[in-house]
Amino acid sequence: MPHEFDGKKYEKASAHQKEWGSAIIAELCLTGNERVLDLGCGDCVLSSQIADLLPCGEVVGIDASQGMIDVACERKRRNLSFLLRDIDSLDGVEEFDLIFSNATLHWVKDHERLLCKVRRALRDGGKIRFNFAGEGNCLHFFRVVRECMKMDTFQEYFRNFEWPWYMPSVPEYMVTVEHSGLKNSRVLGENADRYFPDTQAMVNWVDQPSLVPFLSMITDADKQKFREIVISRMMELTLQEDGRCFETFRRINVIAENSDAQSSARPAL
Repeated sequence: MPHEFDGKKYEKASAHQKEWGSAIIAELCLTGNERVLDLGCGDCVLSSQIADLLPCGEVVGIDASQGMIDVACERKRRNLSFLLRDIDSLDGVEEFDLIFSNATLHWVKDHERLLCKVRRALRDGGKIRFNFAGEGNCLHFFRVVRECMKMDTFQEYFRNFEWPWYMPSVPEYMVTVEHSGLKNSRVLGENADRYFPDTQAMVNWVDQPSLVPFLSMITDADKQKFREIVISRMMELTLQEDGRCFETFRRINVIAENSDAQSSARPAL
């Protein structure tokens, strides 16, 4: 089932996600009349940036979290709209010129299915531009949360727990894209390791979105205890002498297009 997030808290905790997304948007070659789909639009800051580039076009953002959509709808305007929808339910046919996604698709487990649906939803010549977490992402947080899940107090809660993320290696994802039928593809790895400016910034990120899948498994009586242990251990592992906190962030950047025309040219962003 999709996870439910606090859109207002995410606004304050997602500076690095927005930095990555803004850099990608700056590279997009848009004419101004495209129809764009934003998969996992979140609080819609990035969707809004894309809409600014489309005076004669349109952006549709989808997200499975009502909390995210509630915040996103505050930015709704003529060429910017939102739908409460799980990415796995994507069912459009030849609707979009660009399908964009930033810091979301690691929440989707079956990318073969995803790319098949994405290809169907693209018009001929349409493009995808994705950025999501890959192998080596969040090594400190994953170590800490796995340790906490095994503690006597909490292990029963996680007996049937399914790890919420898919974070492949670049070579693995290259094969997935090649099998999708999308053309002129590029799959690039990126080291985006980050120093959070202070401990509060790290805590905000741990709370939203990182801990959400784990706290949903725990009864109210033990939620706060689990959270406090995770945060304490994260401070031990990540706090630097200058007061900043370090975490590993590894990204996969994907560029491809839906076209029957083979080309050796480097695809436009």
